[in-house]
Amino acid sequence: MILNNLSFKTVYFHCPSSWFLIAAIAFLLNGCQSPPSPPLPPSPLPPSPSLSPSPSPKDPQAAQKYRQLGLKYRNQGDYPQAIQAFKKAVALNPDETSGYVLLGWTLHLAGQETEAAQILQKALQQNPKLVPALNALGIVYLVSGDLSAAVQTHQQAVALDSNNEIAYYNLALAYQRLKQFDLALPPGQKAAKLEPHNPHTWIALALIYWDQGDRLKARQMYRRALNLDARYRQPDFLAQLKLAGLSPDQITLVRQIQRDSQ
Repeated sequence: MILNNLSFKTVYFHCPSSWFLIAAIAFLLNGCQSPPSPPLPPSPLPPSPSLSPSPSPKDPQAAQKYRQLGLKYRNQGDYPQAIQAFKKAVALNPDETSGYVLLGWTLHLAGQETEAAQILQKALQQNPKLVPALNALGIVYLVSGDLSAAVQTHQQAVALDSNNEIAYYNLALAYQRLKQFDLALPPGQKAAKLEPHNPHTWIALALIYWDQGDRLKARQMYRRALNLDARYRQPDFLAQLKLAGLSPDQITLVRQIQRDSQ
């Protein structure tokens, strides 16, 4: 469970509501990845008049302004400008872990997974129990195909927060890709229980039941998703499941379940 605004509460992880802090991070990592709203058209953002051209080191107040500026750019879909703003925020206040999480997640949204993982690991070096950083890093590993690291990272997140629907959702996706279906089912069920209004949790369960050979149960789970979002009847709409952390093979299987559930 992956989300563009990681409102990750994506995206997604990876993502995935609609399964890869400060108020911005709570927004970022609050639920599973869900279909993002269309990005706002870019608009020019004038530099803050209170920010000096050469900001001095360790200026928490200026760092906060850059974080806000980065969020504005990111909400407009301007990831390069957002990344630069978040990098300035981290440089101005390197002890603030939320800056690393915002930067790491934005790098992930921009497709820069290697650098995203490095930045998120820096946040965890400062605070190994930072759940938003673990959630984000687990999603980065998931969409990068490092499934063992994704499982390990999300297991850490679940151990710290037993109601972490993001981690449960992504554990279900990772175990399904590893063909460990018996291990995939419990976190998938937990994610659906914690976030029953997110269609991605039911789609994840449909994948697991289908692979276990229970086609009837898989169709039932997919119909739960359809009841929440009728767009999942449209074959073309399924491509957006990439933003929810699903791999190409998983999306192909969802297409098969969709056809069988009509």
